[in-house]
Parts: sequence; C-alpha cells; structure tokens
Amino acid sequence: MQDRQVGPEAAVSLRQVTAETVLAVCKLSDTLPEQQQKMVAPNAVSIAQAHFSEQAWFRAIYADETPVGFIMLYDNPAEQEYFLWRLMIAAPYQGQGFGRRAVELLIAYVKTRPGAKELLASYVPIPGGPEGFYHKLGFLPTGEMDGGEVVVRRELLPQESPSSQAALSQ
Repeated sequence: MQDRQVGPEAAVSLRQVTAETVLAVCKLSDTLPEQQQKMVAPNAVSIAQAHFSEQAWFRAIYADETPVGFIMLYDNPAEQEYFLWRLMIAAPYQGQGFGRRAVELLIAYVKTRPGAKELLASYVPIPGGPEGFYHKLGFLPTGEMDGGEVVVRRELLPQESPSSQAALSQ
C-alpha cells in the first residue's frame, strides 16, 4: 500500500479521493502517535463530514505515487471565506516537507477562488503542536480562538507560486 522509501525529493500532488484510494487514505490516520491523534480528526471522519458539507473541498496528499496525507478546505466562495479545515501527514512521512508543499498547493488553489484574499487555519495550542509549521508558512495569529484552537491568517499575495515539484489535480 505505502512505499516507505519515498523521500523529501518526491513530487507532491493533491488528488481526489476515489473508491479505489479511500481505504488507503483513511488508514493513514492510524499511523499518528496518540498526541497527534488529539490534534486532528481521523481521515475517515473528515471524508464523511466532507460528503455532508457543500463547502468541503478535500484531497489526498501524494508524494510521487504514495498517499502520505490528507487536506480539506472550507471553500465558501459566496461569502469569500476559505479555511484550512484539516491537514494531516502520516507519521512515516512527517518532516520531509510534504505538509508544507501541500499547503502551498492549497494556497495556489484558493487564489483561484472568487474574492480570495486570505486563508485561515487553526491549531490546538499544545507543546509539539503545529504553531511553528504555520508560522513558517506565513500564517499569523488573528487574536481569535475557535473551540479552544488558535485561529491564524495567511494573506494571499498574487506573485507567489507553489514549488516547482508540486502539482494539483482537480
């Protein structure tokens, strides 16, 4: 199912979750250590929620041909609201830049959406949490909290482009 030999040089892409790939994408959640499981819902729950939300846009994160994670966007062009709803990278693939490149691809996608000027996200403020990850990507705290999570904002600048090794599949 998963090629553990995939490394940081792999091309990252966002792909639709299909009947053929849904089980592999759901199983990625099982690799997370207990503390990380408290920070993000299982992929199966996210996919189920997405099927009942008109504003959900979700994709599997691939490194070359290996599924390594999951990303979901709250995509509401009517209100011009865009929120990184879920992001998870399976434990064996963390620390290789796949999450960063996936968020860069998501930013590129959001820039194509009507009226998109910012991307919001949130995180659980605990030791070992993703605060530094979001800060490195240019997200800054808004001063708001949502359900115990710190809300962060990333301004979308038109001149930015994703890394050359990244691809987005619609």
